[in-house]
Formats: sequence, structure tokens, C-alpha cells
Amino acid sequence: MFGNLAGFVNGNMFTGLYGEDLFVRLFSDAREELLRLKGTSVFEPMKGRQMKEYVIVPKSWMQKPEIAQTWITKALEGTAKLPKKKK
Repeated sequence: MFGNLAGFVNGNMFTGLYGEDLFVRLFSDAREELLRLKGTSVFEPMKGRQMKEYVIVPKSWMQKPEIAQTWITKALEGTAKLPKKKK
């Protein structure tokens, strides 16, 4: 996505890198839980163009990969429940 790495399940994006930011696609409670943590924000690849289901993971994941693993797993599980995207 945007020339960066991204992960997809059934044609739906669930995670990716944008510059130095790691973002994940989360739904309702999980999204709100992550957004309460310091260093998070709604993913906005272009000013004024928020992707509201996607959240930037705190940069601390770089020193503690288990943080990334937790949120990527939640994103994968939630996104896998979506209908397969048609080509």
C-alpha cells in the first residue's frame, strides 16, 4: 500500500507499514483499547484522509515485538471475518 508493505487476508488489508509507522485494522472495542495507549492515533496517510478502522501502533513495538504481535494478531482475526473482497 502506498509503495510500502502490507498484509492482506481474503483480499482485505489488516496491517502495514507506512514510513516508520506500523498500522493495524481493528474493530470497535479493540480499536478503542489501542487508541487509549500513548503514541497511537488513527491512521491518516494523507492529511485530512483518515482511515478510521486503522490505528498506528506505538513505536515501542520496535523494542518489544510482542506488542506488534498482539495487535497484528487481533487485526488478522477481525479482518478474516470480513467477506472475501471481489476482484
